[in-house]
Amino acid sequence: MKNFEPDPLERHFSPKTIAEIWGLSESTIHNLFRDEPGVLKHGEEFQRGKRGYVTMRIPESVMRRVYKERLKTAA
Repeated sequence: MKNFEPDPLERHFSPKTIAEIWGLSESTIHNLFRDEPGVLKHGEEFQRGKRGYVTMRIPESVMRRVYKERLKTAA
């Protein structure tokens, strides 16, 4: 994979929006994009003594790349 260059003006999606578009659960989308380069994350996954909260925004280019990769593995 080539280096990812973020574009702050690119359209970004919430996991909920992508879940609705793709017909998957929001937690599945979180898992799919958790470690993807270029995903904007705010917050902490784990906080001392309790589960943390992470807000995630996924650039359209990352969403398209992951979709294409998933199509290849499904074939």
